[in-house]
Formats: sequence, C-alpha cells, structure tokens
Amino acid sequence: MLFGTCALAGVLAAAVLADTPPPPTDPGATASSTETTATIADGVVLGGVAVGGMPGDTAVQALQAQFARPVVLRLGHLTLRVAPAALGVAVPADAAVARALTVAPDTTLALRASVDVPAVKAFVARLSHRYDRKPVDARLALRKLKPFVTKSKPGLVIEKGPTVAALRTALAQSTGDPVQVALRRPQASLTSQAIGPVIVIRRGSNVLNLYRDVKLVRQFHVATGQAIYPTPLGRFQIVVKWKNPWWYPPNDPWAAGEKPTPPGPGNPLGTRWMGLSSPGVGIHGTPESGSIGYSLSHGCIRMLIPQAEWLFDRVNVGTPVFIVAA
Repeated sequence: MLFGTCALAGVLAAAVLADTPPPPTDPGATASSTETTATIADGVVLGGVAVGGMPGDTAVQALQAQFARPVVLRLGHLTLRVAPAALGVAVPADAAVARALTVAPDTTLALRASVDVPAVKAFVARLSHRYDRKPVDARLALRKLKPFVTKSKPGLVIEKGPTVAALRTALAQSTGDPVQVALRRPQASLTSQAIGPVIVIRRGSNVLNLYRDVKLVRQFHVATGQAIYPTPLGRFQIVVKWKNPWWYPPNDPWAAGEKPTPPGPGNPLGTRWMGLSSPGVGIHGTPESGSIGYSLSHGCIRMLIPQAEWLFDRVNVGTPVFIVAA
C-alpha cells in the first residue's frame, strides 16, 4: 500500500508540473521595460503634471507634451509664440519618471528642463532688432501759411536682460504663464507742448503773426526789406534778445559814414532787438513809424516800439520764425 501511495503521489506531482507554464524566455523582457510599464502611485504630481496612476511610458509622453507647448510672449499689444525646441529645451523625462515610480502617493516633485542660454539670448536679440524703435520728435511745419505740428511718438526698447531671464524660467518650468517682455519707452525730446510760440512773417503783406499752440495770438503790421535789401525767406529762429540795444552800422555801402548809436530816442533799433539766425537780420522796434506796412528796411523786420516790447516778452531764444513770400 505504501508503495502504491507513493507512486500515485509521484504521478500527481508530475501532472502538476506538466500543467505549470514555463518561465518567460523573451530576451526583450528586461528590467527597464518592466519599469516603464509600471504604474505611478496615485496623486503624484511631477513638474506640474498630474502623473499619478499613469504607466511610466504614458507619464514620459505627458511630460514631453507639457514642455513642448509654445511659450506665449506679450510684447505691448502683440502676442508672440516660440517653440521650446527652437531654444534648445531638453526635458529629462525618463529619469524624472523613474524617480516618480519610487515615491509615495500624493507626492509633488519638481522638474526643470535644461535651456540653451545662447539660443535664448539670440532669440531676444532678434526680437529687439525687429521691434525696437527710436522716439519720433514732434515736427513743426507750415500748412497754408499757418504752423502745423506733427505728434511726437515714444520709442520702444526691449530690455534684454530681464526678458532673457523671464523666458529662461518659463522654458525651464513650463508653467504655461505668458512671458511679459520687459520694455522701456524713451520719450521724444521735442513734443508739441515744448514747441511754444511761433512767428510767421508774410513779407509780401508786411504782416507778422504770433502763434501759440498753432493758434493765432496776435497780428502786427511791420516793415520788411526793400527790393535791393530783401528780407530773407525761409525758416529761422531767434538767437539773441537785447533790451535797449546799441546800433552798430553794418559793413555795407548804405551805412558808410554812420556811427554807433547808444540806447535812447532815435536809436534805429528802438528799445528791443530779437536777432535771427540769418546774420544781420532781426525783429526790432523803430522810431520811423511811417515805414510800418511798407518794404523800406535794409532786411530787418521793423515794428512799432510798444509792439516790439510786447512781442519781446512773449518769445524766447529758440522761437521758430518762418518768413514767407506771401
């Protein structure tokens, strides 16, 4: 009986062994492939991506997609996008997922991509080359014989250092938040408010108009140069202002034999002199009130003395003076 029992047991054991499947012999079933098909614990967040419950290979793909999203840049009113791959972004996704497979549930892990800093700097330099602009000054001109001022415009300069730093952080962390391009807006050196008073002299009409903010303030009848000594045409400016000036005879045939005249009654310049950037030409008072309204001077613009004093107090060195033929 004992022999029979032992023989039966041997038969059963053989049958069990025969029904058990053999161990895997696939040479591709390595330890690393086993890891990538393992599942990350629930609640794990890696680099801002919720990878909990994902197989390792799926988590790798999710991370790569996260860090491949275009980075949005705000440049004033413009919205620009740049692909991270163009700036040399590399994500250590495999190593990060391997670590995530070892942590407890609900663990949060940081992840930073590497960034090609020279590529980021070159990209920001290209932005600067394309979008930087110099400020535009207001420009004064005449339109229908009246002053016209174009509007000034501020410039735009991309601050490269802060922009590179912000873009590097956005690429390395892939938060998805827009990057504000750091800007500086240099102002124009000449604005419409800085232009101030403007004088327009109509030589043919013997009229001087004073404008402020392109609005007519006051009009005066004046004397301008006679045909042989015409008042010059063009754009000039007041370069000097003198109260109670001396008159010195110019080196010209018409003044031959004349002597300097001190301030006081009879001075050919009256009591005020506003010299222009055209040599020897100025706006001044005159004791010869009968010449006003005619072309009788030697090139200067004569005014009644009280009117020259009034104008003197309302213009500055640098005030533009347009002299036109009309």
